[in-house]
Amino acid sequence: MRPKPFVPETLDDDERYVRNKTDGLVWHRCKHRTLYADTDRSQVVYHANVLRYFELGRASLMRDAGYPYREIEESGYVYPVIEVGAKYYNPLYYDDSMCIYTRPAVLEKVRLRFEYVITHELTHKIVCDGFTRHCATNGSGIPVGVDEKTAQLWSMFPK
Repeated sequence: MRPKPFVPETLDDDERYVRNKTDGLVWHRCKHRTLYADTDRSQVVYHANVLRYFELGRASLMRDAGYPYREIEESGYVYPVIEVGAKYYNPLYYDDSMCIYTRPAVLEKVRLRFEYVITHELTHKIVCDGFTRHCATNGSGIPVGVDEKTAQLWSMFPK
């Protein structure tokens, strides 16, 4: 199975944001290097570690948007993952540099969804793509509406 083409182009001279030339969507970009601990016996990144990379992309996006997760939690909200999906296309090996692209995708009353594309930084091959879906809860784990600042991020994210 082949992934949809992903051709990122820097947006407004800000290396943190790109526009995919194939569909026009804007993504946040962060970079990471594969650690030896991320690989399995076959010397490729263990499949579950992409969930950590998704988290890195999500946390970087929120921090760069001026609303880090620490601040969200201090204001009484928690966004646990309630669903995740990933498709794998190409491997990453120890010490490979990757680009993690993240975008806020769907915003509902109490749920939100992020989408991701991970590419090999040098070859630009798509390693995987996927999503995480989250539920807004209070500190006691009771579902609540998405907080105002997070909803504002969705509306202000570059189109």
